[in-house]
Amino acid sequence: MKGMAKYYGRKIIWYVITLICAVFLNFLLPRLMPGNPVDMLVNQAATGVTDPGVREQMVRQYTEEFGLDKSLPEQFFTYVGNLFQGNLGMSISQYPRSVNDIVGSAIIWTLALQLPSIIVGWFIGNLLGALAAYIRKGVDKALLPIFMFISNIPTFGLGMVFLWLFASQLHWFPVGGGYAPSMTPHWSMEFVLSVLDHYRLPFLTMVLVTIGGQAIGMRSMSIYELNADYVKYSRFLGIRDHKIVGYVFRNAMLPQVTGLALSLGTMVGGNLVAEMVFSYPGIGSTIFDSISGRDYPLLSSCTLIITIMVLIANLVVEILYAVIDPRVKATQTDS
Repeated sequence: MKGMAKYYGRKIIWYVITLICAVFLNFLLPRLMPGNPVDMLVNQAATGVTDPGVREQMVRQYTEEFGLDKSLPEQFFTYVGNLFQGNLGMSISQYPRSVNDIVGSAIIWTLALQLPSIIVGWFIGNLLGALAAYIRKGVDKALLPIFMFISNIPTFGLGMVFLWLFASQLHWFPVGGGYAPSMTPHWSMEFVLSVLDHYRLPFLTMVLVTIGGQAIGMRSMSIYELNADYVKYSRFLGIRDHKIVGYVFRNAMLPQVTGLALSLGTMVGGNLVAEMVFSYPGIGSTIFDSISGRDYPLLSSCTLIITIMVLIANLVVEILYAVIDPRVKATQTDS
């Protein structure tokens, strides 16, 4: 128990140090971008204003409101203090909306798209990999290579092909967006149907990209387990094949489960470019808009949330390995 406590303690300390570095970099790097975001905000707000004095006053007012008149160290400590209070600040490019409001709504769209696509792709991929390892023949020789080829195409590349073919040419799906442009988000059957209509093509794209990698991982692990000594010995003892196969695939699933945990943790940051291709109103599109508008608070918050999710996912995987794999536990107990 002491060995495991030391093991988890060291891991947590390193993750805390990584998080501190991430907070600092997420604050600093957006502010190194060229240009002044306040100028862009004033240009939008002061459309038609010709008096230079008014524009200077607006620049001064917005600069003070966003704290950009302070030194970088002062801005950083203010930023950290607000983080501890759960306040992500005010968006510059979408003023006067709060970053909490923007990121909160964007994450819902991202989770609604990526969570089901990861789980469905994981399930189909593992089933296909198991069949390819056990049955071989058509599944291993024909079906698996097709999905492997698709999985090697970047998600945004496959998305562009699908948009051109199925949306632009065949008109089977809408051309991007999360819902019809004429609608505003509200709870009604018409809006829900529009969301589902726009949901199908990005969901299909992400599922297809996920299947191949999961299938090849499951196939490799299953073949390894099928050739293990305990399988040969079990067959020698006359144990029925379906019982042996059950144990084989259960053992082969262990690394796949940890892979699923890591995928679920990184889904907020995964396939962000694909969201931009489909103009889907998730974190990916939000990051793109924040970069275009040099929106420091919004960009810092998006990248920080992605970083935290990745760190949590890696920590969960470390814990799962220690719980599932007895070799890790035995090593830490001896140390």
